[in-house]
Amino acid sequence: MDKTLGYLREILSNYTDNHTDGKQVYQKLVKGHYHSEGDFVRDLSSKEMDFLNKILPDEIKYAREEQDEKRAYQLNEVYELLL
Repeated sequence: MDKTLGYLREILSNYTDNHTDGKQVYQKLVKGHYHSEGDFVRDLSSKEMDFLNKILPDEIKYAREEQDEKRAYQLNEVYELLL
């Protein structure tokens, strides 16, 4: 799993308890054998993409506030693929 997907997996783990969509996306990411974020995004349903579109801007903002530019950059890579 590449670093971008590792960051994504980490933030999605925060959405597995109270978000059915979050749990579904997390399980897909963990069980899948994706070589890149592009492979992963192409395998998402529109509902899963909508979920990520909702959470990623806040997660990117949080990473920037914590001065974790590497994480913000990696998460933004996924977010751009969704658009």
